[in-house]
Amino acid sequence: MRRGLTVLAQVGIVVLGAGVLVGMLWEPHLEGRNVDSTLFEIYFKDPFLAFVYLGSVPFFVGLFQAFKLLGYARQDRMFSHAAVTALRTMKFCALITLSVIVTGGIVLVINARDAGDDPAGAVALGFIATLAAIVVATTAAALERVCKKPLINAATS
Repeated sequence: MRRGLTVLAQVGIVVLGAGVLVGMLWEPHLEGRNVDSTLFEIYFKDPFLAFVYLGSVPFFVGLFQAFKLLGYARQDRMFSHAAVTALRTMKFCALITLSVIVTGGIVLVINARDAGDDPAGAVALGFIATLAAIVVATTAAALERVCKKPLINAATS
């Protein structure tokens, strides 16, 4: 892969990660129930927010692995054990992120039903994020299989 494209993709990953992090830190201030809350009340008295922050760790680990994978591609080491390990880690991170999103969606639906709210917007966003996690996990699994084949053939030769 050409150096310029991989550097551009790595910059895109960094921008995506920074954007998601800023959005995660900024969004709680926009909620209607947090209008008169202090920073301590917003960040330390909301168990769902703590769940979201802990659940986002695999997402950022997966982004870091994608960044490393592009570095391997730039060095023409796409068919190395390190690249296969990065792809495997990306796959597992996407699956963990998927399970966190589904669990959070279920919690939101249950809480909204008890409170008489309409969780349609949150469920729609969760559905889109779930589809994105499925695509990432499937792509990482397919690339892992493709990158692992030459390694297996070289080991048997």
